Amino acid sequence: MSFSALGLAPALLRAVSAQGYTEPTPVQREAIPFVLAGRDLLAGAQTGTGKTAAFVLPMLQLLAGSQPPDGSRPRIRALIVVPTRELAIQVEESVRVYGSNSRRSTTIYGGVGFGGQLHALRRGPEIVVATPGRLLDHARQGTIDLGAVEVLVLDEADRMLDMGFIRDIRSILALLPPRRQNLLFSATFSNEIRSLAEGLLDRPASVQVTPRNTPTDLVRQVVHPVDRGRKRELLSHLVRSHAVDQALVFTRTKHGADRLAKQLLEDGIATAAIHGNKSQPQRVRALNDFKAGRVTLLIATEVAARGLDIEQLPHVVNFELPMVASDYVHRIGRTGRAGIEGDALSLVCIEEVPMLREIERLLGHPIPSAVLPGFSPNPSIRPEPIRLRTGGGAAEKHRGARGARRSGSRGRTGRWRQRRPQRPRPISSSAGNSHGEWRSLPGERSRR
Repeated sequence: MSFSALGLAPALLRAVSAQGYTEPTPVQREAIPFVLAGRDLLAGAQTGTGKTAAFVLPMLQLLAGSQPPDGSRPRIRALIVVPTRELAIQVEESVRVYGSNSRRSTTIYGGVGFGGQLHALRRGPEIVVATPGRLLDHARQGTIDLGAVEVLVLDEADRMLDMGFIRDIRSILALLPPRRQNLLFSATFSNEIRSLAEGLLDRPASVQVTPRNTPTDLVRQVVHPVDRGRKRELLSHLVRSHAVDQALVFTRTKHGADRLAKQLLEDGIATAAIHGNKSQPQRVRALNDFKAGRVTLLIATEVAARGLDIEQLPHVVNFELPMVASDYVHRIGRTGRAGIEGDALSLVCIEEVPMLREIERLLGHPIPSAVLPGFSPNPSIRPEPIRLRTGGGAAEKHRGARGARRSGSRGRTGRWRQRRPQRPRPISSSAGNSHGEWRSLPGERSRR
């Protein structure tokens, strides 16, 4: 199927062709006709599936087809709410590219001053792409009017709820006119997402292009068992041996990202960190350096990496496994995009055995494991509780607590009790005690 079969206007078809796209992705193929028909939409699509164009293209056509009267005061007609600054910038860029700058648009997000945003709002944009907190700041100060919004898009709604934005979203909804078209995009559908959808969407069309919590088939996954104290050494080895050329590397905390970046720089590896404590110019510079190849490893936290648009990213490295299993799927979804294969490597220590089990249980299958020569885990090391540093943000603390509840619990002695595996795993807990141990898979080098 070609884009022309979806009912898009000639100007949009030319814009799509200019970007080198010839065939729509599954989410574009299914969603665009519903949006053009004016339907509310509930779409399940992960990052990297082409979902941005799935709502930007038909939204631009709808706005062009219902122009306000000549001479009327310019008002915001479309509002796109996203979880992060980076995603806001990228979505608004798509609006400008596909709209050939014919539709006025702007971004609203935190981490920068109000002055530039206020000036942009006074110019009368038709389309606003915003993060929830800063959007409400403008609303409270009376610097933005949402009373004429015709189309609302909630992009990556699951991530916004994970970040604690549910109250902000409900406050935003109260500022909008009751008659409007609503589009909700989410990679996963928790009970909270379904509850939000029920109260927001009116007889919505439903699109599900990716099975829930299923990573793309283009991503090759592998676990490298290693002691916690040797993870940085192993990562440096992977880069020097060219097993990893360029990678987005995930840590659990902001402090951990900064510390790892500093250590890797000392190893002579071009590295940058990106997280919520970095200023917007610092984050933009780090991302641009990474895209330009001036940086080999971009160290990121879960929240900061959400929405990053990095084309042809060859590797994702889980330096630390996420505390919440579904976040693993979001992480590795940064690679294996646009039909190009990618690799997801996880450096897993004995303390992360319960987290790996939860991830494999979510995926429905074990992840292949390979011990690299010279990095076999020390069988005498006993696991210790994983503690997130208190310097992390509220979202990190919440996620850490939630992950701890899922992965295990502490007894009165303070010892970490691992949950029993539900099926055979590459990593399992040893029988008769509360500590995990690595066990060899068929064909693996012995770790003992």
